[in-house]
Amino acid sequence: MNYQKSLINQQKLTPYLFLFPAIALLGLTVFFPAIQAFALSFTRYEYDITQPPEWIGIANFQRLWQDEVFWQTIKNTLLYLIGVVPILIILPLGLAILVNQKLRGINWFRTAFYTPVVISMVVAGIAWKAFYTQNGLLNQFLKQLGFTEGIPWLTDPQLALWSVMLVTIWKGLGYYMVIYLAGLQSISPELYEAAAIDGSDGWQKHLDITLPLMRPYLFLVGVISAISATKVFEEIFIMTQGGPGNSSKTVVYYLYERAFQDLDISYACTIGLVLFLGILGLSIINLKLTAESNQ
Repeated sequence: MNYQKSLINQQKLTPYLFLFPAIALLGLTVFFPAIQAFALSFTRYEYDITQPPEWIGIANFQRLWQDEVFWQTIKNTLLYLIGVVPILIILPLGLAILVNQKLRGINWFRTAFYTPVVISMVVAGIAWKAFYTQNGLLNQFLKQLGFTEGIPWLTDPQLALWSVMLVTIWKGLGYYMVIYLAGLQSISPELYEAAAIDGSDGWQKHLDITLPLMRPYLFLVGVISAISATKVFEEIFIMTQGGPGNSSKTVVYYLYERAFQDLDISYACTIGLVLFLGILGLSIINLKLTAESNQ
């Protein structure tokens, strides 16, 4: 009897033993730095890193509240969310429906749409920056259409952020298309056949069958793309450096600027804490929506 209890206890502990290395690694690389950053948010720890942090309470948060550049980055980040997320929810679904058809050469189209995903953002950013320049391919093409002057895509405060958004959309289309494609292939063809008998055909069948059954995937893509848009950095760093002015500067780029250019470590930790709370909120919304959609 005691042997059976011991065996049962060992079986219960076995999964945790397998999880322990991963949990320990996460603790050292994620949880401990996060706790340390949270503590530094209430201190003054600047360019002289040889000096110990000085406790200043909520002074960094008061400074953040009065920081006009920070609020500009919040505005830019929200604009990024509004401009990128709806497109990355809708357009990849249309592409997934297209490449899910049994047509000749469709695998080539799948590969073509997914190729931007495997390209490094550094390489893509450099290529798009050259594409956007005054004498780049885009402006050369526009001149052929009759535009006499090139458009300053990355140097105009009104256009810079939208130009970077286009790169994020181009890079993310194939990734979210694959997520939708997995969902589409799990839908039974018999449902479409039954819908066709009832007179639902063409795009109407997707409204009646595809969209309701794809709702969990729509929620998933919406939250993932929102979190990714909130954390956008590489595109900004490579293409605009947050300029011109602060017109394309996002929260993550501002955090990087304060931490690694100005060496204002404690203030950067405060910005990071606010960013973390925002992403945590999006994650909680994702969990709630996913739970409701599965009921």
